[in-house]
Amino acid sequence: MRWEELSRTHVPFMVRWVMDQEMKRLPAFFYRSKSGKEPVREWLKSLPPADRRIVGEDIKDVEFAWPIGMPLVRPLGSGLWEVRSHLTGGRIARVLFCVEAERMILLHGFEKKTQKTPKQALEVARRRRKGKD
Repeated sequence: MRWEELSRTHVPFMVRWVMDQEMKRLPAFFYRSKSGKEPVREWLKSLPPADRRIVGEDIKDVEFAWPIGMPLVRPLGSGLWEVRSHLTGGRIARVLFCVEAERMILLHGFEKKTQKTPKQALEVARRRRKGKD
């Protein structure tokens, strides 16, 4: 591909991407285990495309509007927060995250089945935050 063609097709995208990164107040990063796995990314990929888009848009809203509160974000205590997403079919999803070095670290994602956030989900997020997972 010649430079003229490349600049018309790819440079505008790159400029928009760089501008978006600079405008984010709290850029999101996936937690990565010592083995190299990214559990939240894997969980997102397991969702149907419509639900994946909903969760992604909610995370994006937090990135650009931080600090933000209910109904999108709720503090869970001990430095943990949750992004609250309403999926298709009346289902509910949560992404647990912490804020470290002005970054949103996505620690754990799950579909919520009960009113209260499961203790197991909180424990997973706490372990990952401490780097013990």
